[in-house]
Amino acid sequence: MTLPGAGELFDANYYATGCGMPYRRDAAWMAFFGGVADRIVAEIAPASALDAGCAIGLLVEQLRERGVAAEGVDISEYAIGSAHESIRDHVRVGSVAEPFGHRYDLIVCIEVLEHMPRAAAEAAVANFCAHSDDVLFSSSPLDHKEATHFNVNPPEYWAYLFAQQGFFRDVDFDAGFLTPWAARFRRRAEPAARVVRDYERRFWELWRANSDLRQLALEQRAQIAAADARAESADESATYARRLEGELAVRDAQIARLTDLLRRIENGRVMRILRAITRR
Repeated sequence: MTLPGAGELFDANYYATGCGMPYRRDAAWMAFFGGVADRIVAEIAPASALDAGCAIGLLVEQLRERGVAAEGVDISEYAIGSAHESIRDHVRVGSVAEPFGHRYDLIVCIEVLEHMPRAAAEAAVANFCAHSDDVLFSSSPLDHKEATHFNVNPPEYWAYLFAQQGFFRDVDFDAGFLTPWAARFRRRAEPAARVVRDYERRFWELWRANSDLRQLALEQRAQIAAADARAESADESATYARRLEGELAVRDAQIARLTDLLRRIENGRVMRILRAITRR
């Protein structure tokens, strides 16, 4: 059910160029998967876990360091062959759409199923649900240009597939430490009414937050417009004041010239003669 030759697609070149930055056991990737492992241990606390599509096994390595009996499976022989020697016995080459052999407390699948044909991806979801009651899942709804993205779908598509298996999103679990679109799907035996209640509660919280943020944005826009108007008014007042200052400076200069002229006239020869005549 996998794409013929799929394992060959994910070779050294893919891991060097197809993941945004080279995918290897370096400080950046180890820090990322270390953070993921910390969240899984703290918030889910599985005793056993399977990384479905584990690549070179970085999450398996980090989980095992934290006491989780983690294993990994991946279609790429290159990736499994590149796993660190400390976990070589805990990762294997295989398809995530084929039975795993035993159950796990948690199955993690991070950005894998978009690389599989639709039928194989749907079989993989059913396979996850047959081998665990708890699935931490992420599949890119973006980047149709990536050469190995055969099956890019929005989050609701995957939620529909999980719901067919009796798994529903845990609306109180924030899986954003994986990707913005990640979700935790869990088997739920409650009546549909309780599932709907939880979804509606979460929908209301998000709708209300979105509504309040939009209102805040409108209020801030109005405040910015008012501030701009005040600034514009202040600029106009400043311009008018500068113009008045200029006009006053011109008038002051004119007054100074007239005062000087009057002083020169008053002290001039004609005025001295007139003052002498009037004294007689």
